[in-house]
Amino acid sequence: MNERLKTYWQENPKVRQEVGRIFRFGITGTTCSLIHYGIYCLILLVANYNIAYTGGYIGGLIVNYFLTTYFTFRKRPSKGNLAGFIGSHALNYLLEMALLNLFVWIGLSDWLAPICVMIIVVPINFLILQLVYTFRKK
Repeated sequence: MNERLKTYWQENPKVRQEVGRIFRFGITGTTCSLIHYGIYCLILLVANYNIAYTGGYIGGLIVNYFLTTYFTFRKRPSKGNLAGFIGSHALNYLLEMALLNLFVWIGLSDWLAPICVMIIVVPINFLILQLVYTFRKK
């Protein structure tokens, strides 16, 4: 079994490429989520959770674009991937704000709710960004 798996891995460069991309996305997502949450916590000390979340989102978004472009998908910045990135994150932001307010409304603390939001939206965000960075015009 181990030998079959090793052979499969060696004979399928697309699988290796995709596993690497998912791994790099995890590193990028974790880094940007920590930045987002750190900024959120700082702003939360002086503002409400919606303002704090938006501030954290913007801070994380800036770092996220460059890490996603250069590290995760190993591309160069372009108008196309910037537009797709901003578009996907605009949708993502609306989803996150809805979930954040839902979680606070049902009783989660302002400190815990963003963590629950991120757990839900990160996989969704990966799928959207996968389309943005790997879609080829024919």
